[in-house]
Amino acid sequence: MEIINRIFKLNLPPGRSAFIWGPRKVGKSYWIAQNLPQVKLIDLLKTDVFADYVSRPALLRERYQNHQGLIVIDEIQKIPALLDEVHWLIENNGPSFLMTGSSARKLRRGHANLLAGRAWKRTMTPLTFPEVDTFDLERIMTTGLLPPHYLSPEPREDIRAYVGDYLKEEIAAEAATKNIPAFTEFLRVAAITSGELINYVNIARETGVSHKVVRTYFEILEDTYLGFRIPPWKKSQNRRMIMTEKFYLFDIGVTNYLARRKPQLGSAEFGSSFEQCILFELKAYQAYRNPELQITFWRTSTGREVDFIVGDKLLAIEIKSSSRIHKNSIGPLLDLLEDGPVKKCCVVCLENEPRWIHPDIEVLPWRIFLERLWNGEFSLDY
Repeated sequence: MEIINRIFKLNLPPGRSAFIWGPRKVGKSYWIAQNLPQVKLIDLLKTDVFADYVSRPALLRERYQNHQGLIVIDEIQKIPALLDEVHWLIENNGPSFLMTGSSARKLRRGHANLLAGRAWKRTMTPLTFPEVDTFDLERIMTTGLLPPHYLSPEPREDIRAYVGDYLKEEIAAEAATKNIPAFTEFLRVAAITSGELINYVNIARETGVSHKVVRTYFEILEDTYLGFRIPPWKKSQNRRMIMTEKFYLFDIGVTNYLARRKPQLGSAEFGSSFEQCILFELKAYQAYRNPELQITFWRTSTGREVDFIVGDKLLAIEIKSSSRIHKNSIGPLLDLLEDGPVKKCCVVCLENEPRWIHPDIEVLPWRIFLERLWNGEFSLDY
């Protein structure tokens, strides 16, 4: 079995507390077991532990007010009231806490105490390029990069179970929506349109609910870390820009399963999936290296588009699932250069060697691009 060494790091000084957020099965509990094997763990997924604390949150204070060191609370969103006890213990020189969660929705809806300023916040993502020895694009289109799915001999079966468990545990159990069939259809439509401009009216028509309900469904995906928005670049002085956001599901394996597709090399579906794979690396880089990193896309009202603009160093990235990039395919990058904001441009593609197709535009094989990204060669760190 392939060995996975996670690059997620949390150097928590004594006396400091933190949250680790991320979708289910991303590896939060595994990371804690590997990196903090000796700390006190309160696992709220265990029914007896959950029953103790949900009936009496004050037990946390009564049991641990004299405890020194770190306490881990796994899946903190299951009992939001515990955060008041955590707050009291932090303020009264008790233990420090590391809390994990896969849904911020229940906490926000219940106006839970999120320890304003008293706890760091970190996000764990699915597996990344530097964590995977054999980063096979075609395989990843099916498995995705959630660790148990990527390592599974039957990834589609595991993804099917994951989607079912998510609907049951995150949506139904939290009563975020009672219309599970409509939400299931929404997930399918969201997967098919992942990476496209959000059109609430069209998605509502496909799903059979109102556009207001569709907006709520998107919020559910964001709150449970199963999706995210990419905003448009809005600072052009010379062109009229699109102001609509794009939405992406969080994992290409889950996306392709929900969309009922198996992308083949050379197909339009493969191109869309390839673009999303590169974006997920950018999002992971943002989570692990620079949470303030801006990621936007550039699209004019006439439909000219560059996939991503990254950071205050303004790196423009066009993604092409082609083994040969021609000059007639870089027109939008030339338009963007003329518009003035970017400092570096590259085309990430399936070519074998890097080259310059224009004095300001470098063609980069996707592996080389990801190596440079994670090696910090684009100067996107803090």
